[in-house]
Amino acid sequence: MSYKNGKEVLPPHLLKELQKYIQGELVYIPKQTNRRAGWGEANGSRLALAERNEEIYRLYEEGYSFEELEQIYNLSMDSIRKIIYKTREHQNDVKQ
Repeated sequence: MSYKNGKEVLPPHLLKELQKYIQGELVYIPKQTNRRAGWGEANGSRLALAERNEEIYRLYEEGYSFEELEQIYNLSMDSIRKIIYKTREHQNDVKQ
């Protein structure tokens, strides 16, 4: 969030109206839409994890074991299982 000088961005009539209520203090003005970006959407984390999970599933399909994937990705065995089962389920849903 960046600071903007109201004198530079607001029309004079609106600035005068705002000055009736508040002067010389910071005011937060929210965005018009109420929809916030979901986790990881703004910085690409969600996409990066989805790509990683697809790669884990691909390697599993190519014959890598849970233990090998655990070592490669530094994840717990439980996490690897969840990723593979969830990705398999998603793949099956897409095929149908």
